[in-house]
Amino acid sequence: MRSWSIPLGRIFGIEIRVHLTFLFLLVFVWSTEAATQDASAALRGLALVGIVFGSVVLHELGHALVARGAGIPAKGIILLPIGGITILDEAHAIPDPINAWKRDIRIAVAGPLVNLFIAGLFALILLAAMPGISLTTRPLLHSSALLRSIVWANLYLGLFNLLPAYPMDGGRVLRALFARRGDLVVATQRAVRIGHVFSILFMMVGILMGNWWLVMIGFFLFVGAQLEERSAVFQSVLQSVRLEEVMLTDFATLSPADTLEDALEKAVHTLQDDFPVVRGSDMVGVVSRQKILEALRAEGNGYVQAVMNRIFDVAAKQESLASAFRKLSAHNLSIIPVVDEQQLVGIVTLQNLMHSMSLLAESRKLRRAALES
Repeated sequence: MRSWSIPLGRIFGIEIRVHLTFLFLLVFVWSTEAATQDASAALRGLALVGIVFGSVVLHELGHALVARGAGIPAKGIILLPIGGITILDEAHAIPDPINAWKRDIRIAVAGPLVNLFIAGLFALILLAAMPGISLTTRPLLHSSALLRSIVWANLYLGLFNLLPAYPMDGGRVLRALFARRGDLVVATQRAVRIGHVFSILFMMVGILMGNWWLVMIGFFLFVGAQLEERSAVFQSVLQSVRLEEVMLTDFATLSPADTLEDALEKAVHTLQDDFPVVRGSDMVGVVSRQKILEALRAEGNGYVQAVMNRIFDVAAKQESLASAFRKLSAHNLSIIPVVDEQQLVGIVTLQNLMHSMSLLAESRKLRRAALES
């Protein structure tokens, strides 16, 4: 979320960020308008961009607030040149496999409904305040008619996002309907195929009409659908992998009575970045190599119990890798101890997860190949 984006502030506790590629859009609008007319036209062009992206922010806030009401808090909103992305904190979502599809539909349609409401409200306000105004004068969306553009920008956003072109909102509704009686991965793949049809149509029509905005929208829809499909497949794999398949069973532990210098000496001889802290047979905390170094530099030698983190979560070895990811994300942890009958039998760290996943995938491929032969 923070990569290549800058913060604008918070609305309803939700962080709003702008992707750096948005700056290229501002430069493009300014240079285009200034080259054809004058500086005031360029300023009106930037104001039009502000209207469009203000509408996008309200659109994404609609998603975020409905998701929050459904028990899924929003981490933030990122504004991109072709729209916005609401990042939901799935780690805190309440599992509800029976009604999840209904929840997903409510979240998806919230954004377009916000835009359609704003379009209708501003249309009524303009018609009441300016009886002689024509809302259908062309061009409908232009920097020379900013008030009218508020109506049409929101109307376009609302209707456009209702198209069943995944990963747009209409496509998400379609996926939720597909997932009502089937697997989420299969539902995503079906929605992606329909989304690909729309993205190809956008690109073809854009090329024939010489409209490069349509080409760009089609391209980003195609890429976005591919990424969403991969994400759904990855989540499915996470659900099928047990922690006992990927946990580290050969790992070092520390004692709360160890000095920081002794702990650092142990850390030198292992590739671990995070260590369980054990007293007898009980686990009492976790500590990272970085925390040990920082404490030594700041305060000199001391004891591990003074710097260890006493807030940690544990997992059973039969739990899924998806469950471990949720726990890591929910508490901003870097290590999950794995227990069996209250005994520490392994650890799962962010450091080893991707390495273990790639090896596990390769081993499964080899087993399948052996069975087929």
